Amino acid sequence: MSQLKIREMPQDERPREKLLARGVSALSDPELIAILLRTGLRGANAVEVGRQLLEKYKSLTGISRCSVKELRKIPGIGQTKALELVAAFGLGQRLARETLSKQKLDSPELVSELVGPEMRRLRTESLRVILLDTRYRLLHIEEVSLGSLNESIAHPREIFRPALTYSAHAVIVVHNHPSGDASPSQTDHSLTRRL
Repeated sequence: MSQLKIREMPQDERPREKLLARGVSALSDPELIAILLRTGLRGANAVEVGRQLLEKYKSLTGISRCSVKELRKIPGIGQTKALELVAAFGLGQRLARETLSKQKLDSPELVSELVGPEMRRLRTESLRVILLDTRYRLLHIEEVSLGSLNESIAHPREIFRPALTYSAHAVIVVHNHPSGDASPSQTDHSLTRRL
């Protein structure tokens, strides 16, 4: 563990000062996390706590999947810091969605950019409908089914009801595979046939 407190670091190596001087791209992931955390704990500065978070959860995506309760189990992270981390990841997801919501959603890649970051962090299957206007821009996203670790069950009427409510011109149906294996299940094939 790092014994050096951030205020004892050379000024050009401190995360906040580095951000001011060189911009966000100059900072490592642990340094960006440190700015959110503000303080560390005895024997580990905020950068070290950020590094430990990344080690434990393997990536920023892994951290983004954590609940406030899970984050609070990490030494140096209380409720306020956990809430700030969850809020920061939530803002990032909303920013991505906001940017894409004004574009024509005409490719699987754009749809993945729109809902992928949020859906990849889910631990249970979620089936959602993306409702589009006549220019194929986002009207609304609605979760129609929340399933188990490996299955989400929905009836076609649950999928088309929001489309009618929002007078959607087009509908895209998406769901995640929390296991990481994107191979379609029998349930996936069955729902696709029914739709």
